[in-house]
Amino acid sequence: MPRSFLSHPSGWPALTMAPAWLWMLCLSVTQALLELQFVELHVEIPENYGGNFPLYLIKLPLPHEETEAQLILSGNVDREGPFAVDPESGFLLLTRPLDREEHAEYQLQVTLEFEDGRVLWGPQPVLVHVKDENDQVPHFSQAIYRVQLSQDTRPGVPFLFLEASDGDEPGTVNSDLRFQILNQAPAQPSPDMFQLDPQLGALSLKPKGSASQDHALEGSYQLWVQVKDMGDQDLGYQATAIIDVSVVESTWVPLDPVHILENLQVLYPHYIAQVHWSGGEVHYYLESQPPGPFDVDAEGRLSVTAELDRETQAEYLLQVRAQNPRGEDYTEPLELHVVVMDENDNAPVCPPQGPPISIPELSPPGTEVTRLMAEDMDAPGSPNSHIVYQLLNPEAETEAERALELDSTSGRVTLGTAPLLAGQNLLLQVLASDLGGAEGGLSSTCEVSVTVLDINDHAPQFTISQIEPVSLREDTEPSTLVATLTATDADLEPDFHLMNFAFEAGNAEGIFGLDWEPGSGQVHLRLLKKLSYDAAPSHKLVVVVQNVAELVGPGPGPEATTTVTVLVERVAPAPKLAQQLYKASVPISTPAGSLLLTIQPSGPPSSPLRFSLVNDSEGWLYIEEVSGKVHTARTLQGAHPGDTYTVLVKVQVADELSLSTSATIMINFLKASSAPGLILTPVPTRHLCTPRQDHGVVVSGPSKDPDLAGDQGLYSFALGPNPTVQRDWRLQTLNGSHAYLTLALHWVEPREHTIPVVVSHNTQKWQLQVRVIVCRCNVDGQCLRKVGHMKGMPTKLSAVGTLVGTLTVIGFLLILIFTHLSLSRKKNLDQPVDSVPLKAAV
Repeated sequence: MPRSFLSHPSGWPALTMAPAWLWMLCLSVTQALLELQFVELHVEIPENYGGNFPLYLIKLPLPHEETEAQLILSGNVDREGPFAVDPESGFLLLTRPLDREEHAEYQLQVTLEFEDGRVLWGPQPVLVHVKDENDQVPHFSQAIYRVQLSQDTRPGVPFLFLEASDGDEPGTVNSDLRFQILNQAPAQPSPDMFQLDPQLGALSLKPKGSASQDHALEGSYQLWVQVKDMGDQDLGYQATAIIDVSVVESTWVPLDPVHILENLQVLYPHYIAQVHWSGGEVHYYLESQPPGPFDVDAEGRLSVTAELDRETQAEYLLQVRAQNPRGEDYTEPLELHVVVMDENDNAPVCPPQGPPISIPELSPPGTEVTRLMAEDMDAPGSPNSHIVYQLLNPEAETEAERALELDSTSGRVTLGTAPLLAGQNLLLQVLASDLGGAEGGLSSTCEVSVTVLDINDHAPQFTISQIEPVSLREDTEPSTLVATLTATDADLEPDFHLMNFAFEAGNAEGIFGLDWEPGSGQVHLRLLKKLSYDAAPSHKLVVVVQNVAELVGPGPGPEATTTVTVLVERVAPAPKLAQQLYKASVPISTPAGSLLLTIQPSGPPSSPLRFSLVNDSEGWLYIEEVSGKVHTARTLQGAHPGDTYTVLVKVQVADELSLSTSATIMINFLKASSAPGLILTPVPTRHLCTPRQDHGVVVSGPSKDPDLAGDQGLYSFALGPNPTVQRDWRLQTLNGSHAYLTLALHWVEPREHTIPVVVSHNTQKWQLQVRVIVCRCNVDGQCLRKVGHMKGMPTKLSAVGTLVGTLTVIGFLLILIFTHLSLSRKKNLDQPVDSVPLKAAV
């Protein structure tokens, strides 16, 4: 016998030497692959087979190699089962007849296995189906059916459903059952009063049978019925049963309306009514319009399952249906009208409070403001919804209650006798009570908010009836603001503040105009044309104001006008000079302070004049502000003969500086004159302290001049014409031969200053250049000076001695300084700071 592939020397030993897990894995994979290769075989066998056995069913695809493995048959069969496998031919055999009703299908598996359980071939699945044959007789669920038939049952509505069964295979013709009525007893009043659905077994009245019930209110019928299999075929098994039908009087009668109190405090569900169907098997079904908390049980008892609210739904219409098991109505449904009875469970509801009600301020008493329409959700027309109104606190009369009146029955609110004020807000609180205000009723507080509207009943008026006189010059430019007038309006509405302004008198020539911003209440009076003092020295303007909107009530009063007086000022003409160009020829040796010329007006001026130089770039000249005299301010140093120097003179009216004119000064420089002129005499340098102290410099005349030796009383002293010098210094004449020069300011910059002093004698002049060093001074009035460096290197002993001596001197000086400061403070308190006493040495 040839060996199988599992026993091959090159395969099996290799597997036995491999690890156990690897062998198991390979075996399971191999078996899975083998199972996938076998397709299930199908075999069909008729039940109750009457031929010879064994019956060969199907040849199995066994391997052709000879092997020691055995054929194994498994599945839902036992050892003595009806199936076997012929090992020689490989056929699947049936050993005895099969009953489909006992077993309809067999799941078999055929394998070739060794004794140790190893599978050589298979498993091969085989499905054996037992084919049905009509060997079962149908039978009814009951031999006798008893049912009651109500007289109100509609024709065609089944009132009994027959039940029958057949053991043959479902869905085949062998189990296809058909019902029919074989006989009806009695046959009166009609032999075919009933009908039976052949497939469903549903028993119902025919239309003729339904009409016949009127003649047989009570009685019974016996029906002999049959059930047969094989469908509409003539062949088949059959069974019979008896149906006893008792015709009874209908109890399906109309229901009276039911009244239920809302918010009823009972145990729910709460019984309210009962229905009953006197026929066969019944199922009650309840509908509510609108949907409500109602239910019906299997006995036909109607109940409410929760509290009802009349305000939500006052009435319900219930429909109760009596239905057969298929949900078909035996007859028309019954209607039950449920009325929800009212309970005083709703307080009056005030109308929504919207914006305040507006009433014009001059409305007459009795004018209807509003009508309170509180709503009560309780039953209309009943005491529960009868509402009355009353003031919430009539003892404490408020402003609103004086201005408004309330009708307790209708809720009508009208104006009272109290006057109304524009912008006034009134709030009236009203108690709305049901039950006509009786005890035990419910109530709510309503509010009536009223705003008094403003009307245009106030004429605008000016804040000032007369403006103080306004002075304007003749040359005032047009568009100049003359005055601002303010008007007010006592009304509150912004539209009533819009005003118009106009001239009522005084502006016939249109010299003035008015402009204003709408709603501002201010009007600007402006000049539109040039003024003329000769034409009109004054203008009396009357301005009137009035509303843009129509005025209600009395017209404008005297306050609607205001008067503005405008005074015209005559303008003086600009000054006129005798000439526009002034010429002068001056030697370059002319001393400072020499008079060159005088600027004069063309005639006597109406107002004082003021003179000033505009472009004296070299600073050689100065002009007296009042007289117009032009002098040399300093020596003409830098001027050359033949040069021309031009300066502009500005002349202004003192009272009106805007009125001015100008003239030109042209200076021609000449050679120095041979006549005696200004002699420069140097003066030795002196020292003065700053801040200013009680010191000065004595200036003496040129006494060494031989021509003036015997005439010392004829000298006159003056500071040079430089404005800075005249500002910083002061020169006082002591006698005919000396003058005293002091600081004019409290503080002068510390440095060397050269002060020109002009000394005059008859026609002869000298200019003294007084050199003064202004410095910071110590307590002794001496200038503080820097000390130069000492030459040589001191010894240690001399250095120590010097240090000790210096410390001693410093201590002594500190004592002197503090003593001097104390005495100076006392002296300063007793004497003015700017006093300048002369020294005895002078």
